[in-house]
Amino acid sequence: MNLLENIREGLRSIAGNRLRTILTSLIIAIGITSLVGILTAIDGIQSSVDSSFAGLGANTFSIVARQDAFRRGGRVQRQDAPIDYFDAVQFKRRFPYGATISVSSVVAGAAQAKFGSKKTNPNIQLTGGDDNYLSVKGFTIQSGRNLTTNDLTGARNVAIIGSEVANTLFEKKLDPINQVIRVAGNQYKIIGVLAKKGGFSGGGDDRIILIPLDNGRALAGNQKLTFDITASVPTVADQDEAVDEARGTMRLVRRDQLGQPDSFEIERADELAKETGNITGYLRIGGFGIGFITLLGASIALLNIMLVSVTERTREIGIRKSLGATPQRIREQFLIEAIVICILGGIGGVVLGLGVGNLISSVVSQGKGSFVVPWTWMGLGLVVCISVGLFAGIYPAVRASKLDPIDALRYE
Repeated sequence: MNLLENIREGLRSIAGNRLRTILTSLIIAIGITSLVGILTAIDGIQSSVDSSFAGLGANTFSIVARQDAFRRGGRVQRQDAPIDYFDAVQFKRRFPYGATISVSSVVAGAAQAKFGSKKTNPNIQLTGGDDNYLSVKGFTIQSGRNLTTNDLTGARNVAIIGSEVANTLFEKKLDPINQVIRVAGNQYKIIGVLAKKGGFSGGGDDRIILIPLDNGRALAGNQKLTFDITASVPTVADQDEAVDEARGTMRLVRRDQLGQPDSFEIERADELAKETGNITGYLRIGGFGIGFITLLGASIALLNIMLVSVTERTREIGIRKSLGATPQRIREQFLIEAIVICILGGIGGVVLGLGVGNLISSVVSQGKGSFVVPWTWMGLGLVVCISVGLFAGIYPAVRASKLDPIDALRYE
């Protein structure tokens, strides 16, 4: 009996026990679905995060004041003094490196906008910024225009609103441009509407209202504002040099003493992306571990089913041995059956995992993530299937090959 005939015999045996084959394949499919699904979801979420950072720009960095106390050398340090307007303006004026710099401040983090009888939830971020704010922060104007020099120098009551604010107040029935809304007790004429951003920011960037910086300062009154400085250098290659130059300039502006730590923090967009990549790397390890444990359980179930199959087919094994089948051919038949069952379950599991993983990714990223086809994880899933088939089939196959043909023929 040659190998080809043995393969045919194994396939005929599988076809003759369809219900058992389907149920066994489902066990394997569930294990592969958990493995491929988790890893696909992580890849999809990572893709969404990367897209969000790409919108911000990998060549962007921000200078901010730490507002929480932090521990250094076993001692709790005081929080940084806020970056005031003088610090921000002086830095923008003295920074020698060629970069696009934006100065902004959050005037109110929980404002409410009103238009006629319509009003938003009190979760609108009212921000004072300059004409570079939108480009540096990665916003796109859907309609209208950006802030101009006249708007900024005159501190005019004009505003650019996020897509969620526009949808809430105007419900796509009225063009928001040139309409007047009321925010924080002041009236503002809408000059621009931002395109939907969403993604990694969780939708907060779509609930923004941007007004001229000096207008925001006047609106704050006696409230002490903290200003953020965001810079965008021409290329990513220039960022290291620009960050070092920015640190030196800001230390001069803030009068940080030599040998003392910075009284501010520089956040780089590419560092945030790298940190996120490291986190998803750990998630992949955890996901692989969970999938492996599930597959281990599936392989034990398959091992049990194959042992039952050997017991049921004892007389068949005795007949084949009496007709000249060698122990090697008997082992091959049962191994082939186990591997084919695993491959059938693996293909179903890969397809299900692909769909489930992308569905989870789409929900988490609010529909902003692209459809991910993780060829590496799909190939790994099929390799694992074959490995599981070998693991679960080797012992039953060896046990079947060692049966004595006379005792097997007597088995009832």
